[in-house]
Amino acid sequence: VQLQASGGGLVQAGGSLRLSCAASGRAFSNYNMGWFRQASGKEREFVATISWSGGTTFYADSVKGRFTISRDNAKKTAYLEMNSLKPEDTAVYYCAAGTAPISQFRFRSSYNYWGQGTLVTVSS
Repeated sequence: VQLQASGGGLVQAGGSLRLSCAASGRAFSNYNMGWFRQASGKEREFVATISWSGGTTFYADSVKGRFTISRDNAKKTAYLEMNSLKPEDTAVYYCAAGTAPISQFRFRSSYNYWGQGTLVTVSS
């Protein structure tokens, strides 16, 4: 599976962005999908994940209530809708696909494939 993240950009605090992660190859619907982010000088951190069926989602506490992860298996695309953005959301956002149990969602090692990242900058 190859992943292509897009949709990043510059937005003012309080604004919104929608990230997309387009997958190529077969069996997209077999994978749990996750979003991680990495701010400058910091470790890559978990943001959100969605199970292969779309029936289960988990969020980092820092984004809960503001971000929504979704997927369209027919289009082989996962999304991250980001609202009420804050300057501390500034980071490179990566999408990832994995087959590990959804209970392991927070761990980077649970994901087998990674996209190239898309930069989100939130100005104050």
